[in-house]
Amino acid sequence: MNTPANDAALARALALVRDLRARCPWDHTQTRATLRPYLVEEALELDQALKHGEPARLRDELGDLLLHLAFQIVIGEEQGEFDAATVTRALEEKMWRRHPKLFGDSATPDHEGWEGVKRKERGAGSGTLRGLPSLPPLLMAFRLQERAAGVGFDWPDAKGPLEKVKEELDEVERATGNVERATLEDELGDLLFAVVNLARKLAIDPRAALERANDKFQRRFEAVEQLAEQRGVEIGRAGLDELDKLWDEVKAQSL
Repeated sequence: MNTPANDAALARALALVRDLRARCPWDHTQTRATLRPYLVEEALELDQALKHGEPARLRDELGDLLLHLAFQIVIGEEQGEFDAATVTRALEEKMWRRHPKLFGDSATPDHEGWEGVKRKERGAGSGTLRGLPSLPPLLMAFRLQERAAGVGFDWPDAKGPLEKVKEELDEVERATGNVERATLEDELGDLLFAVVNLARKLAIDPRAALERANDKFQRRFEAVEQLAEQRGVEIGRAGLDELDKLWDEVKAQSL
């Protein structure tokens, strides 16, 4: 729930941006288009802060993102399109629509769900999968599956997706003998899509799982390089068998 102090904090962020726009030449010349790359960068930095869970870093990254949100609101004010009050009101009304049971509409069917309400907002004929932004492929696969599941197109448990992963893996194996690169690419794409779906049904964020795998591989490979240097092994000239032995040593140390 908002408190006067919180409201004042948002007002201070908006006042700061208005002041910057009035007195700083760089800030004055910024437009929605010029700020877009920085907004994406700040969102990704916030995502990394969330991953590491460091409160001070998270606080700073939230502040950086708040600055960009304030910038966009102030630009909207300058162009006479909207202000902080109308942005907040639109947010409130959207949450009221999407939580009818919480805000007095007991007539909304229970089965309609979050995705059903969102589909109504997108308008008739818009399609369940319409309206998603341009997302990284891994996240896009997750959101497509999530939306389809929201209208009932989903397995009841993880058994179906697990069988699908096995099926797609078999198809990849058969496609490796195919001289057509497009066929192999299609089958690998189907396998990745199936793995994302399995992760979703197991309530695992596939991005987080892949991040952990990336971090683990980087940590182990760097340990292999250190071990090779200690033993006078030149990584670029060592054979795969020798590197595999070093890898197994590192892995045995639970790194």
